[in-house]
Amino acid sequence: MSKEKQKSSPIPIRVLLVDNEKDHASAMTESLERIGLECSFATSGPEGVKMLSKDTYDIVVTDLMMNDVDGMGILKHTKDTQPHCEVILVTGHATVPRAVEAMREGAINFLEKPITPKRLQAVVSKACEAVRLRKQNAQLQSRLDERFGFENLIYASDSMKSVVERLKRIAPTDAGVLITGETGSGKDVVAQAIHQNSPRKKKPFVAINTAAVAEHLVESELFGHVKGAFTDAISDRQGKFEYADGGTLFLDEVGDMPMPTQIKLLRVLEEREITRVGDNKSIPVNVRVLAATNKDLEAEIEAGRFRSDLYFRLKIVTVHLDPLSQRRDDILPLADFFRKQASKKNGRSIKGFSTELRRWMLDFQWKGNVRQLKNVIESLVVMDIDEVLDLDDLSPDLYQGPVAISAVANDVSSGGSDGTATNDSLQAESADPMSSTLIGKSLKEIEKWAIEHTLTLGNHNREETARILGISERNLYRKLREYELR
Repeated sequence: MSKEKQKSSPIPIRVLLVDNEKDHASAMTESLERIGLECSFATSGPEGVKMLSKDTYDIVVTDLMMNDVDGMGILKHTKDTQPHCEVILVTGHATVPRAVEAMREGAINFLEKPITPKRLQAVVSKACEAVRLRKQNAQLQSRLDERFGFENLIYASDSMKSVVERLKRIAPTDAGVLITGETGSGKDVVAQAIHQNSPRKKKPFVAINTAAVAEHLVESELFGHVKGAFTDAISDRQGKFEYADGGTLFLDEVGDMPMPTQIKLLRVLEEREITRVGDNKSIPVNVRVLAATNKDLEAEIEAGRFRSDLYFRLKIVTVHLDPLSQRRDDILPLADFFRKQASKKNGRSIKGFSTELRRWMLDFQWKGNVRQLKNVIESLVVMDIDEVLDLDDLSPDLYQGPVAISAVANDVSSGGSDGTATNDSLQAESADPMSSTLIGKSLKEIEKWAIEHTLTLGNHNREETARILGISERNLYRKLREYELR
């Protein structure tokens, strides 16, 4: 390969060609090697399976009609053992319906015989684009993880990109941080990311949810107690501050902390020493305090339920997490991450999501935020029977199916018994939250919005996006350039 070729294609692509006809396999190999691809070929289905078992490939080009193990067998084995490998089927005119079926099973494309070298190179080059993009993203993410260690933060939205940029500046310092956001939005994950990227990362990260501890025990949990301090204090006990010495203490739901404890916490933050309940001796502590709340603390101060001096002491730096409904670009990446987690946890093999389920996830309101999304995905994985998560795997309280939707439409059109639609029948949870924001926009703005969101729905696959929109791929490409969409 020339130096010029290496410069333009820094990420090598390995291709396996499987065909019963040795001359045909050899010719295809030679054609693809001309465009700089690293190729191997097998002259039978069983040989192809053997090579796939011994080595890894980025793209497999296989004939559909073969003895012993046909193209569908090669496709299944590839997706079982190397799920990120792209598969292209070679088929005769009579077997096109089977090739289309193979695409539903995970093939990226099919080639109809007779195949010209130019057509083969074009189809494989398109598959190479997808492979290289995935590899580039993996490399970039790997470098980001090595430098910043934010591997637990899954995001794609501009909102979360801004949060991560802010975290990169905050984490190396020793400043206290107040993390705000709705319940389930991921405040605990952000707190852990700050700790893992700080000089304290080798010391303990200790979390306490002050709302989950009985009011009379909060002080004991935070500061510890000595034997006999109260009825159940049968021995000395270390508190969270002592246990976290040298590390980070995360106070979750700090807005629910009792007022007497707030006063003592303020003193600890200012003097950097604690006194166990029932003791007079002070113990120095070196702890970075991160706090989180789903409440408006300024409103709590106005209501006399939170101390203003503690508020300003906690919020040296603030980080706010928007609800998931306002960062919809994060939904599918998070869902895919949770799918992999749940599949591993439950011993399941789940290939992905159907287009209809992806559309439902993007439309759903997610009032329980990231936590609700995680729980729904695990439920889908547990209930699935065909290795592809779809609407039929959803629990009835989330999705009633087409019959229920039809009934809702009838109910709305008839207005129910009093001529008005009920809240339940409108199914506000599944209403498109963006539709109202498009009213009053220009047609160009609406078109840009439609293309951008359909790209997300189609997993950023241009061919699938064009199909959903009902336009040609060339027209879509022109629109992407016009609206500067990636």
